[in-house]
Amino acid sequence: MQEGEVCVYGAFIVKGAMRKYTVDEKGEEHIVELLIENWWANDRESQIKEVPSRFFIDCWEDTDALLTTKQSMYDLIDRIPALKEWRAKISENYHIASQKRINDAISLSAEQRYRELEKTYPEFIQRFPQHIIASYLGISKETLSRIRHQAAKK
Repeated sequence: MQEGEVCVYGAFIVKGAMRKYTVDEKGEEHIVELLIENWWANDRESQIKEVPSRFFIDCWEDTDALLTTKQSMYDLIDRIPALKEWRAKISENYHIASQKRINDAISLSAEQRYRELEKTYPEFIQRFPQHIIASYLGISKETLSRIRHQAAKK
């Protein structure tokens, strides 16, 4: 998905990894979400309100995903009631993770944010390069390199 497009599809990631990001006026990317297997990739605001997205979403690895429109998801939920519960659980987990990420961003040091990411999502550290992780944490790649170097000494 490109910035400025209306998000028509939600993508359920079966295999692979994606990223959701913005690009500022200097051309720098700012990672909003890192997404892996069993996660949904979309811009909920754009999809629900049918407004242009502020985000880019692309695959970081070779990715297999199931695409669904908003209406086709509603139709499936009507036909398969267990999907409604499953979707609600995913939505709850997403909301909790988003709140935690915002709180971490405003209350933890760069090193603490990295440690928390390492503990919560170790697969991110393995699957995404250092510059992507740094952007996701809101720090420079030099700061991340320093944090990782200091950790290796301990």
